[in-house]
Amino acid sequence: MGRVNQTYDVVVIGGGPAGLSGAVALARARRSVLVIDSGAPRNTAAEHVHGYLGLEGIAPSELLARGRDEVTRYGGEVLAGEVTDVVGPAEASDAGPFTVRLADGRSVEARRLLVATGTRDGLPDIPGLAELWGRDVLHCPYCHGWEARDKKIGVLVTAPTSVDEALLLRQWSDDVTLYTHDTPLPDDAQRARLQARGVRIVEGEVTGVVTGADGRLSGVRLAGDTEHVEPCEALVVTPIIVARAEFLDVLSPEARTEAHDDEPLAWRLIGAGDGATDVPGIWVAGNVAQVEAQVVTSAAMGLRAAVAINADLVREDTDRAVAEQQSGGE
Repeated sequence: MGRVNQTYDVVVIGGGPAGLSGAVALARARRSVLVIDSGAPRNTAAEHVHGYLGLEGIAPSELLARGRDEVTRYGGEVLAGEVTDVVGPAEASDAGPFTVRLADGRSVEARRLLVATGTRDGLPDIPGLAELWGRDVLHCPYCHGWEARDKKIGVLVTAPTSVDEALLLRQWSDDVTLYTHDTPLPDDAQRARLQARGVRIVEGEVTGVVTGADGRLSGVRLAGDTEHVEPCEALVVTPIIVARAEFLDVLSPEARTEAHDDEPLAWRLIGAGDGATDVPGIWVAGNVAQVEAQVVTSAAMGLRAAVAINADLVREDTDRAVAEQQSGGE
């Protein structure tokens, strides 16, 4: 395998907001940094980023382009590629070095790793849903609620949180409908809360979505003897969220997967407050570790992990210097 460069202080796997934010901080700390990015950001279907102070409404592609420019401006490197495997040190207690292998046969070595690969969103198998994902089929009220304000908003029941989501969306629209789809109906207490807030409940399986001449969502199709279409301009769906980290076999199964209480089908990587995992030398940040994190949150997580990684490297550099000084004086 050809090597891209010598051993880096830090290899960042994932070039989204978390990875790029961490890489900028590390490069500014004069660390040698390589970002490996597969080029498949989670929010690629979204038109704009919201909730990021000073960058409200920026296109996701523009945000990432700026981030890559900032990394290279401070001497970091960005490499397009897909990581297939990470090999840890011979002694599990050692904090690196790690060998990072890429799909094209190349490999690099890193003293530390920051994994910020994000997640994949799995949608229900309903015709037309994926094509509207990120535009009229949504999952985050705080990301898209303003754009859906005063529209006919539907909530497809796909998770235990769907009822609460419907109540939350009443903040943006007076016309909210809960579609039970193929799940059990809300219980009496939930039904009372929905009715009190004016949320309609429509039973029956949703079999497809309908678009208008402009290509935008106009309704959802329900199963039945006769075709029935419910008017709907924005449909909220909780996806099955899966961490993009299958290559991290060096992590224990307990660290690689954890079901959320309110999202039993989602799994993520487990990190401490600063993103440190149970493997010395590996940190995680962004959606791969916190599935509900928005763009600005992910960027903050990347920065926090970078500070912890640099501090860890400083300790190692100092310990090594002390050992060399002592051995030289003997």
